[in-house]
Amino acid sequence: MSINLKETAASIANLALELGADQVSVSVSQSVSTELTQREQQLEKTKQSNSLGVGLELLVDDKYSSHSASDIRLESLRPFLSRAIEVTRFLEKDPHRRLPVLSELGMAEENLDVFDASWGERTASERKTQLESLEEVCHETAKNVKLRSIAAHVWDSQVESHVYSLDKEAPAAEFSAGWKRTSFGMGAEITLVGEEDRLPEAYDFRSARHLSDLPHQEELSQALLKKGLSRLKSSAIPSQKLPILLENRVVPRLLRALLSPLSGTAIYEQRSCMLGKLGKQIGASHLNIYDDPHLFRGLSSRPYDGDGFPTKKRSIIEDGKLSMYLISLYNSRRLNMERTTTSTSNIIIPPSHSSPQELLDGLPKAIVIEGFLGGNTNDITGDFSLGITGRYFENGKFIQGVSEMNISGNILELLERFETAANDVWKYSSTVVPSLLFSDIQCSGL
Repeated sequence: MSINLKETAASIANLALELGADQVSVSVSQSVSTELTQREQQLEKTKQSNSLGVGLELLVDDKYSSHSASDIRLESLRPFLSRAIEVTRFLEKDPHRRLPVLSELGMAEENLDVFDASWGERTASERKTQLESLEEVCHETAKNVKLRSIAAHVWDSQVESHVYSLDKEAPAAEFSAGWKRTSFGMGAEITLVGEEDRLPEAYDFRSARHLSDLPHQEELSQALLKKGLSRLKSSAIPSQKLPILLENRVVPRLLRALLSPLSGTAIYEQRSCMLGKLGKQIGASHLNIYDDPHLFRGLSSRPYDGDGFPTKKRSIIEDGKLSMYLISLYNSRRLNMERTTTSTSNIIIPPSHSSPQELLDGLPKAIVIEGFLGGNTNDITGDFSLGITGRYFENGKFIQGVSEMNISGNILELLERFETAANDVWKYSSTVVPSLLFSDIQCSGL
């Protein structure tokens, strides 16, 4: 069913003003996603979801509330909105809870290229062919190992959304903006047969905004098998402080310990290890981390942020100094600080010219971390303890797979121990980073 999201959002916003709202922001979104899984040439899972919904922010008598609904028909929304507006009148006033000045909102004038028109032409047959081919390639790659099973996955989606905001006091200053994006992905998991009936497993994936940006399936299958083989005979090594090379695709897990305490809410509530650190040295002087919402075909590229302001590239850490908190409009008012952005988009860390293997060659001992299993991080103290899987190296030579171990420390100490980045930038997620080398990290095992 084709729906004009702009007209729908405008109609809902005007209805809200008619029913008594002073300010209203309406976000209408429509998404379609498909996912297929196949194991041993048998289709194991097929899933297609279609969703249509509306989110509303209301200001009534200087009182704020937010609401959501899945039925966007005006005849259904009228009683819903009436109740929402009446309920809002009973809330306490919050002087900081006002919608933005509409004339300040807008979209960044950047070519993000996040919509692949070929998505609408894909057929069920094409998706199944892609899935069957992926499983076949993975089996061919693993034909010389003792194998329990391989499962292949493919998925894709399209999302379209539109935001429309109105202010009763400034009826000519509406804000209207919308955009569409697509995503495509493939992944596989392998289960090998090890000693003593152990069944080591590994998983790998690739995702992109455009179908043509997905790599050849052989790249995925070879990386998957390599990870699976490293799990064979894996075990813990003696506890010690070691250099760790954090593999590019698992960097996001550890970065959460940095990004979560940067939120404006955490700063306002004083439950952040980054409190008072703005503009101060928190990492190695050669560490630089950026937020780039304009990355061409980036998986988290976007033209406007959660408040409706145009996005722009920002530095999070520059030469080891903390450059910004994630300050929404609401938190900027509460904290009396400059607004930055509601949340991060594409996280960028510049690469070096050295390959991961070249970095390992220069180290007497090191662990390459390929995955995390459980664990926790503490936003208030910055402490973390995470279970790991990976590979242990000596002088650049692979010695054994690593499991049943964990790394622990503090995010501020970790940032100070950053040594260098590799040259293997991971392009298939919103964390577009290379593998990262850190020194003297506590690795606990035997």
